[in-house]
Amino acid sequence: MNLRQIEVFRAVMSTGSTTNAARLLHVSQPGISRLIRHLEIQLGVSLFERRNARLIPTPEAHTLQAEVEKVYRGVQHVQNVASHLRFGDHGTLRVLSSANTGLQLVPRAIARLLQRFAHSKVFFESLPTRDIVQALVAEEADVAISSAPLDHPVLDVREIGRWRLLCAVPKGHPLAAARKFDLASALRQRLIVYSPEAPQSAVIDAWLAKHGIARQVAVEVRSGYAACAMAASGAGVAFVDEFSARAHRPEDMALVKIPKAPSFAIYSVTNVNRPTSRLGRTFIELVKSELGLNRAQSPVAEAA
Repeated sequence: MNLRQIEVFRAVMSTGSTTNAARLLHVSQPGISRLIRHLEIQLGVSLFERRNARLIPTPEAHTLQAEVEKVYRGVQHVQNVASHLRFGDHGTLRVLSSANTGLQLVPRAIARLLQRFAHSKVFFESLPTRDIVQALVAEEADVAISSAPLDHPVLDVREIGRWRLLCAVPKGHPLAAARKFDLASALRQRLIVYSPEAPQSAVIDAWLAKHGIARQVAVEVRSGYAACAMAASGAGVAFVDEFSARAHRPEDMALVKIPKAPSFAIYSVTNVNRPTSRLGRTFIELVKSELGLNRAQSPVAEAA
């Protein structure tokens, strides 16, 4: 059976006659009758008994109707999805992020996206940088938000905002109480540093290396959130990105603004061979918006 035969058969079953079915479908009655006869010949069974200008469905017709209704509902679903494609309402989006942007920035943007496109579905995962590159190159994801630059010929990497470096110390630490933040003093403290896999590692290490002060490494971690947890527990002093700092916010940790600290880029990353959908473009715009809100609502104060 093709879709036209399904449509006509369903109309006859619901209206009880070829005449009413023709009115419902806005076609001629003889055309409906010919199609039903052809369908019966094609199937090799009688679907209707003709009684006084009415068609009485046979048991075979009722069996067929149950299956036709399943197909019809599927066709309607396809039509509904197709009609909403231009608005992104029924789309899916596969989002990746680096660890720090996946704490609050990306989840908040996703929440706002789903408020706007309530019937869409998002698949989200926070991955190491090398895995983000592999997934995007293999077209296993649509977009990534990264706090580290990614390099591959098929990746479209665009700066959408910036993040800054903060100093995380235990509550009551002298660095938080000082009238002016002393970077040299901070670098002489027991430090919490990042393993090479962390997205912050390269940019933070390069910045600290410029100061030429030998560092006393106390703990090595893989994420900014872990660095905040260590600082809050008194394990040492950490230089953390503001996304990790904002997500942690414990009562036993202080965040100190670092004068003249450099800022670093946040990137949206897509595959140049896979055009970004309306849903994906909207998501990136919402991430940009969240970056602005984060900056306006910063929990960080100047050193006392």
